[in-house]
Amino acid sequence: MKKTMLIILLSLCVIVPVLARQSDPEYPDDQPKVRFAPLHVFIDPASKSLAAFQFELKTISGQIKIVGVEGSAHAAFNEAPYYDPAALANDRIIIAAFNTASDLPETRLRIATIHLQIIGDAEPEYELDLTIAADADGKEIPAEITFETGE
Repeated sequence: MKKTMLIILLSLCVIVPVLARQSDPEYPDDQPKVRFAPLHVFIDPASKSLAAFQFELKTISGQIKIVGVEGSAHAAFNEAPYYDPAALANDRIIIAAFNTASDLPETRLRIATIHLQIIGDAEPEYELDLTIAADADGKEIPAEITFETGE
């Protein structure tokens, strides 16, 4: 008798949550596909010392959620850069960093990795705008900003 009751109780512990989830509107069957992917942002300071930068990244199509920001592999920018948390609500981010040390990068480097949650099957399209790049004296330098998706 005890064995039968134990089997019935264990069965209920498995069946009831499954049935509850099927009828719960929080878990619809047609929930969109979700995946995670990094987006790497690069700056080429054209042989000038890069001490500061600010850029904006936004999606122009697709649905994303920004879930993290990582700094560069270069010592000058290896800490996570500053960003505007209020902008995150609109599928965009404004990122900035500065460093006036003597060892500043002068060649193309990854300045940030933005970790994304991509919602749905559509591949998002992004717009990247470099607001400013400057040297240690605060003078604007010509620089090119690009991004790469994937690992």
